[in-house]
Amino acid sequence: MELVNNERSKAGCSPVTLNATLSKAAQAHSEDMAEHQNMSHTGSDGSSPGDRITRAGYSFSTYGENVAYGYSSPEQVMAGWMSSPGHKANILNCSFKEIGVGLAQPNDYWTQEFGTAR
Repeated sequence: MELVNNERSKAGCSPVTLNATLSKAAQAHSEDMAEHQNMSHTGSDGSSPGDRITRAGYSFSTYGENVAYGYSSPEQVMAGWMSSPGHKANILNCSFKEIGVGLAQPNDYWTQEFGTAR
């Protein structure tokens, strides 16, 4: 979260705060990707990011998701996301107010769930 907020600060965005419900959704998705060895925004059950966030109990007005695998540190995965236009857009989306983060093994499956509650 600190790395995300450093990038957001440079872009003039407010910091995001850690949300336990978004973290629950992010961790569950990371575990699902690791179990099936498939990095995707679609869960093994066909769920979308919005489905998973809602199922975890987060009522959102807007959301976004970043996923990655194979990066062994938070710094490395953030560098990868910041080099990708779509992922960077989520990190620097000033409308997002909260974040949840997940990491699962094997192979370092990462998920960031961004949201703004209703």
